[in-house]
Amino acid sequence: MNAEFGDGTRVVHAVQGGPGEPFGAQPVFASAFHLGGADTYARSGNPTWRSLESALGSLEGGECVVFPSGMAAISTLLRTVLSTGDTLVLPSDGYFLSRRFVSGMDVRIVEAPTAGPYPSFEGVRLVLLETPSNPGLDVCDIAALADAAHEAGALLAVDNTTATPLGQRPLELGADVVVASDTKAVAGHSDVLFGHVTVASPELATRLRDARTLNGAIPGPFETWLVMRGLGTLDLRLERQAKNAAVLYEALSGRVEGLRWPGAERDPAHLLAARQMRRFNGVLTFELPDAEAVEEFVERSELVSAATSFGGLHSTADRRAQWGDPVPEGLVRFSCGCEDTADLVSDVSQALGLD
Repeated sequence: MNAEFGDGTRVVHAVQGGPGEPFGAQPVFASAFHLGGADTYARSGNPTWRSLESALGSLEGGECVVFPSGMAAISTLLRTVLSTGDTLVLPSDGYFLSRRFVSGMDVRIVEAPTAGPYPSFEGVRLVLLETPSNPGLDVCDIAALADAAHEAGALLAVDNTTATPLGQRPLELGADVVVASDTKAVAGHSDVLFGHVTVASPELATRLRDARTLNGAIPGPFETWLVMRGLGTLDLRLERQAKNAAVLYEALSGRVEGLRWPGAERDPAHLLAARQMRRFNGVLTFELPDAEAVEEFVERSELVSAATSFGGLHSTADRRAQWGDPVPEGLVRFSCGCEDTADLVSDVSQALGLD
């Protein structure tokens, strides 16, 4: 597809068929195929997977491999790249299950703040970044860290879940790997678990596909189709969610503690985020006094639901400390949905007692 096309055009047409074919790839449910074609058995290949892999790969500039969840994607990547005794660098602010998974792999883990300073990468096998980080929304310099990792002989992987393929293209900034949970904004409708890995190296893509076949970490064709359906509206959803986040940020500024959204000029990560991100999304964080205050906020709201995902059509609030994240008890990861902006800001303001 023409690289000069805008985001909306690219996501709408990324999974379109040719003349005489359906609009959009359809789910293929067969588990076995007549031999002689591209597919033999559904654990090793499925036409629906390839359609979505082609679409996501074209958006991220690499070769994509899909998985049934974000954790399946990241755990397969870690098992494929790391061996016993290897050293892995992780951000201290990042998805907590990634750290729990790696702790059982008999590898050395080095943690660093998302925004640095990072340690020397000498002797490191893999550097795994998360930017903007989850849930703190801090940002690190992908290009600079890619240079440092490669100089030391390490691979650089970026968890791009928060940014999405439209918001950030880590491979273009020098990363070797992009990993994401498509359960969030890519699918966007809170109705499917999904994940993917996109890599710059065809050889690594082959290894990941072999690992997927061997381990059976395979997505269902219907779930794959749901993600393709959601991907087509990603541009539109991000536009509304980012608008809601921008207006909500202004409404909350100076009235709640710990407010973060990298899209805001006053955010400490904004200059770096604006340099390496193509656009912003609808996820922001702030702190309330305690767990009871968060519960009261959700109860008073008409539009905000308590949920532990983000990037969907509906606005949600997640008190991250309840899941074991090392954050204050009242820290809220807030995911702006696609509600009318004025309605959402008014509702959140009254629920927080700011009117």
